[in-house]
Amino acid sequence: MDAAEYRKRGKEMVDYIADYLEKIEKRQVFPDVEPGYLRPLIPDCAPQDPESFEDIFKDIEKIIMPGVTHWHSPYFFAYFPAASSFPALLADMLCGGIGCVGFSWAASPACTELETVMLDWLGKMINLPEEFLAGKDGQGGGVIQGSASEATLMSLLAARTKTIRRVQSEKPELTEADIMGRLVAYASDQAHSSVERAALIGGVKIKDVSSDDTFSVCGSALKKVLEEDKASGLIPFFFCATLGTTPCCSFDKLLELGPICNKENIWMHIDAAYAGSAFICPEFRHLLNGVEFADSFNFNPHKWLLVNFDCSAMWVKKRSDLTGAFKLEPLYLQHHHQESGLVTDYRHWQIPLGRRFRSLKLWFVLRMYGVTGLQEHIRKHVRLSHQFEDLVLQDGRFEICAKVVLGLVCFRLKGSNELNEALLKNINEAKKIHLVPCHLREKFVLRFAICSRTVESTHVKFAWQHISELATDLLKTWQQNHHQQ
Repeated sequence: MDAAEYRKRGKEMVDYIADYLEKIEKRQVFPDVEPGYLRPLIPDCAPQDPESFEDIFKDIEKIIMPGVTHWHSPYFFAYFPAASSFPALLADMLCGGIGCVGFSWAASPACTELETVMLDWLGKMINLPEEFLAGKDGQGGGVIQGSASEATLMSLLAARTKTIRRVQSEKPELTEADIMGRLVAYASDQAHSSVERAALIGGVKIKDVSSDDTFSVCGSALKKVLEEDKASGLIPFFFCATLGTTPCCSFDKLLELGPICNKENIWMHIDAAYAGSAFICPEFRHLLNGVEFADSFNFNPHKWLLVNFDCSAMWVKKRSDLTGAFKLEPLYLQHHHQESGLVTDYRHWQIPLGRRFRSLKLWFVLRMYGVTGLQEHIRKHVRLSHQFEDLVLQDGRFEICAKVVLGLVCFRLKGSNELNEALLKNINEAKKIHLVPCHLREKFVLRFAICSRTVESTHVKFAWQHISELATDLLKTWQQNHHQQ
């Protein structure tokens, strides 16, 4: 394919994507395929000779689209928002076109410098304390990770290194292996599984901290487990606080937890993967109060801020805590500005060496929407979640299972877990809308997340009407079976 054909085919692809997104409402939100559907549709081996673009293009609808779950459909209410917008898609095209691998400043100065500035922009939008910003001569700063899972892992590994060095300076007789065997990390029993996975990769123990009736961790719960573990000779070193838990969007009590972590020399990382985008709205910023006690903080613009995956924003108070843990300088990566104090080499801030020019997506979106446009997007989703909550509350057969703060409603039929499992099965088999469940304590709960950029009140009303009708049919069958038994 030469440049002339690229121009032609590129325009065709832009039209196809625009049509796909404009007409996505007409597509069945969840695919009607079985595992292994794709293999019989394509050859066993790559083609020996080139094929035409036309043939490849035809196969998109024939082979790919039948197996796609349409995350951007206004009938997709599962998992979390997977934000996307036309400015972000255009920026991704430019990112792919430039094709730099920005592991160091010298590898592409614009790639590094735009990221530093965009993370400062974003930090100021959510009113992060000055310590987290790079500025012109700050000790902190931000970096774009691939996901919140990577941000949690990076913070845990940096905390591990920092703690080992501190303990060895206080007790030189202890080996690194001695200390590693006693390190323990903590997170809420509602925290995302990626926190446990980070501890698994990091080779350290991790313990749940019990959440309260609002599914939040408070200071007394953390203090209790810390006292028990210290008495047993363990070394607490890391706590992951969650703002907007995956099951129900609950918020750990930072103002209680932060001072404890600071006093005990425990690195506090804040995972606000989904909820963090809402902090650009002044009415939700109080949910971040206490961030001043944290060592690192993360949220995902690719969830709710109209920047397509992957774009996970992470900030640290002291960037030397990261670079000190991961810095290696082979000759082939060195450049004459690296020790000047004027540049950032982001390879020291992340697990992989290479990185894409992801800050272009932020730059395009923040400029083309502005803060006010993004605030309205968040507020619209929150309004729609409360609309759905009101519909649930008007039906005495259902109950709300957690406080609705942002764009997520946790609800269920009053009754057994088996009844609610059957309801969810019927909903997803009908394929008119798509939901996923969670467990809150011992209850099987349905999650209704406002996800799509294009979702409107009519879609929410349709979803509720559909759920209500399926519930009516299910309860009738359930009662008949119960009566016969």
